[in-house]
Amino acid sequence: MWYISTYIMNTYATTPTSLPRQTAIKILAVIGFVALIGTGMWLAVYSTQFVPSVINRIGEATVYLGSVFTPQHTSNNNLSVIPVTPTASTTISFGEASSTGSKMPVKHPTTMYRTKRITTTAGTKEDTVYQMKGSVGTPSLYGLPDFVTTIDAIGYLATTSADSFVASSTVPTGSRPAVRFTIKNIGTNATGPWRFSALIPTQTAYIYQSQPQQSLNPGDSIDYTLGFDQANKGANETISITANFDHAVVESNTNNDSASAQITILGN
Repeated sequence: MWYISTYIMNTYATTPTSLPRQTAIKILAVIGFVALIGTGMWLAVYSTQFVPSVINRIGEATVYLGSVFTPQHTSNNNLSVIPVTPTASTTISFGEASSTGSKMPVKHPTTMYRTKRITTTAGTKEDTVYQMKGSVGTPSLYGLPDFVTTIDAIGYLATTSADSFVASSTVPTGSRPAVRFTIKNIGTNATGPWRFSALIPTQTAYIYQSQPQQSLNPGDSIDYTLGFDQANKGANETISITANFDHAVVESNTNNDSASAQITILGN
């Protein structure tokens, strides 16, 4: 058997028809290798030119946020108290003064009596201003806080700055939709750190979640302006704002934490 096997292998190796087959296999291998290298180079060029734009289209929207804090109790370091000395009044007496006092006779109606007008001199008017330093005391805290969210206006940002807000029910083509809203603590206790979320109509259904916000005492509020890009185009697109969305703060009422509005976003 060993002899036969060796003979067959030697015969195959020396068969004239095996040489073209080996040559064809080598040629196909070289062609495949070259094609593979070419395909790899093409993919590299394609990814460099087009993949970044695709990633930008499917990435998260950019949010532009501005805020203004408004405390309920503000200090007044220039309170002025101005006392004014009134001018002296004028008095009128009837009859003549005597050691026994003035009397009004009634037995002789035909007798004429003389009146004498006495006018006192007015005193000097004095105006004095006193500066009172200090601030209004902080209200006592008890019970629970209570967030209330109000949407004040919808519109768009003319630039990337939140200060460029323009109130409008329709967003022009190429502009960034925006919303102005207020979150206020109408409860009886301080909130401590808290967060809010914004459901905005972007192409990827993006939900913005804020960083921790400063504590609000009773009556304190913050006015926000929030704009975004990569917006969906169409009518009646909904923007929804929710304070304390993660329920990190225990409050007396959670039914007024959210507010929403609809806006029309124009496309090309």
